[in-house]
Amino acid sequence: MKTVSSKFLIEDSPCAVAILDVDMRFIAHSKIWQQEFTPDFDSIIGHLYYDILPNTPEALREMYSECLQGASILDNGIKFILPNGSIQWLNCKINHWKDEKGMLGGLMIMLEDVTETKRREELLLKAEQVARIGGWEVDMTTNKVYWTEVTKEIHEVAKNFTPTIEQGINFYKEGESRDTITLLFSEALANGTPWDTELMITTAKGKELWVRARGEAEMVNGKCSRIYGTFQDIDDQKKFALNYKEVTDKLTAATVGANFGIFNFDIVNNVLTWDESMYRIYGVKEEDFSGEFEAWRSGLHADDIERCDNEVAMSLSGEKSFDSEFRIIWPNGEVRHIRGIVIIQRDAEGNAIKMIGTNWDVTELKNTQLELKKSQDSFSGAFENSNTGMALVGLDDDWIKVNQSLCNSLGYTEDELMQTSFKDISHPDDYKASSELLQELKNNERQSFQIEKRYYHKKGHLIYAILMVTAVRNIEGELSHFVKQVMDISHRKIAEKKMSRMVEVTSEQNESLLNFAHIVSHNLRSHSSNLSMLSGFLSTEENETERKNLLRMLVDASESLNETVLHLNEVVQVKVGAIDKMKRVNLRKTIKNVKKNLGLLLKDKNTSCTMDIPENLTINAIPAYVDSILLNLFTNSIKYSSPERPPKIVISTENIANHTVLTFSDNGLGIDLKRHGKKLFGMYKTFHRNKDAKGIGLFITKNQIEAMNGRIEVESKVDVGTTFKLYFESAAA
Repeated sequence: MKTVSSKFLIEDSPCAVAILDVDMRFIAHSKIWQQEFTPDFDSIIGHLYYDILPNTPEALREMYSECLQGASILDNGIKFILPNGSIQWLNCKINHWKDEKGMLGGLMIMLEDVTETKRREELLLKAEQVARIGGWEVDMTTNKVYWTEVTKEIHEVAKNFTPTIEQGINFYKEGESRDTITLLFSEALANGTPWDTELMITTAKGKELWVRARGEAEMVNGKCSRIYGTFQDIDDQKKFALNYKEVTDKLTAATVGANFGIFNFDIVNNVLTWDESMYRIYGVKEEDFSGEFEAWRSGLHADDIERCDNEVAMSLSGEKSFDSEFRIIWPNGEVRHIRGIVIIQRDAEGNAIKMIGTNWDVTELKNTQLELKKSQDSFSGAFENSNTGMALVGLDDDWIKVNQSLCNSLGYTEDELMQTSFKDISHPDDYKASSELLQELKNNERQSFQIEKRYYHKKGHLIYAILMVTAVRNIEGELSHFVKQVMDISHRKIAEKKMSRMVEVTSEQNESLLNFAHIVSHNLRSHSSNLSMLSGFLSTEENETERKNLLRMLVDASESLNETVLHLNEVVQVKVGAIDKMKRVNLRKTIKNVKKNLGLLLKDKNTSCTMDIPENLTINAIPAYVDSILLNLFTNSIKYSSPERPPKIVISTENIANHTVLTFSDNGLGIDLKRHGKKLFGMYKTFHRNKDAKGIGLFITKNQIEAMNGRIEVESKVDVGTTFKLYFESAAA
């Protein structure tokens, strides 16, 4: 920096230039710098840079520091965020300078504020992205193709993708679009002809899009040097336009076929103009129509004239728009139904000056509506008065409408039932099957189905029914809803169960009689043979001692025969008239009485007994049988208790369906059910070497509980204990 001329060159520089020393003090600057960056100062020479420009962004400060270390920076457009939050774009050229001795003298800074230019570029880029408009260019001297970022996005290619001319053309959909762009490109290349057209492309990911392609050729000496243009994604707009055209075409066709007429009434001059369809709708010839308002009014049905006059008056006053149905009478006397809509045009003062409207013949529609109403009334009557439960159910399984018969079957009011769904009231084991069939209806694989199902009554018990479901479709053939009929067959199912039970009981009784016959035959024959043999020995024996011994044996045999006869008689009596003797029995009270009667025995064996039974729990049973069963269970628990531990008895109840289940558990010797399970309830069957065991108790117990329409189940593990479950009929509340 050794000459004055250098200083003048810097001052007159067309760029914003500043020369700083190593302390960042201004040594020199251009006038442009003063105007653009420090206009508020008369002189900045000798001042520190950051005192003059305290809002210098941190990123620029760091760049200055790097250059003071020997670096050089050249960048066309750096975005800086100023301390106040505003944004500034600068073109920067920063270099260090050295003095005559080669020592670092400071910085030479050249800055250009390009914020406005960059802002416009950003807005333009944003607009291109929003409008999905990209640019493209083909340099015909090098055959190189350039695509903007938006153009690449539309083609769904990578940002670093560079196409050839052939690749660019091949993105257009094969057929009309590709043939068209090829022809347009060739004409531009040969003659400079521009184009602006809408075609389809297939993107790199296989997606078909409508695009607007524009191209222009740049000719030099009659030869094309480059072709460039824009490329816009118009897929949404194009598809909308195509759909709109399709709808418009359909509407036009529908208007022609719907017997649709248009009229124009000049109110001021009382001139009524009809199109051709209006004459056809009103059944009059054009030459017979006077073209006045009264001519239209005179064709109205007498019963509709006054109403139409009022509606026209309200329309003219602005009180109400005219949109009405009325009847007309053709010259041949035929009555037709007309729908009319009118738009009123008014002058600047708001006075009605013109009526423009449409009329169309809705006679067939009205007749159809009347027939439909009759059909609906007929269905509604059948629906409401049917003895079968009926419901209209939506595709989401929610009720649309239910009849009273269905409410009666399920015990709900209509409002209560409408708060549930078919799933809520269905037995879960049956719902899956009906759902699968319902899905077949939805898939149009069948039109209806019938299935037997169970439903829950409001009170909790099961209702047996036959469900019949029919699919209902709308005029387009789409599934609308279902008609479900629920035929209550609970009484039939109860009768079937009773019949089945009777057959089962009969079978059991026959089997019992057969077993009883075998037992009688076997046991009495054994006793008979024994008595006969003893009598024979006694008649021939002369030794007095032996005779006494034989007499004693004869007495024992007689007592044994008597005991057997008593047991057999007891078995016979179990089921004789059992059902007629059943009554309400308080189960807890009965157990306590049996326990009290066995108090000494329980105490002697140090037996603990816990009981979890409600105070007022009652069952349908024969009191004597319940006493006998409980007595047998208690005594068996003591008789077959383990010598290793004190006897423990636990008694509880639970409700299952319509039965009260009594659970009676002990911790005794247990029974090997794998070995003895099938003969557990057999007569004279014993499973332990207990001298008091007769093998008759469980046999009698099983017969007694079955005589009361119940059943007995057993679970047991050797040396762990035994649990009996007895099913009694629950007494009605």
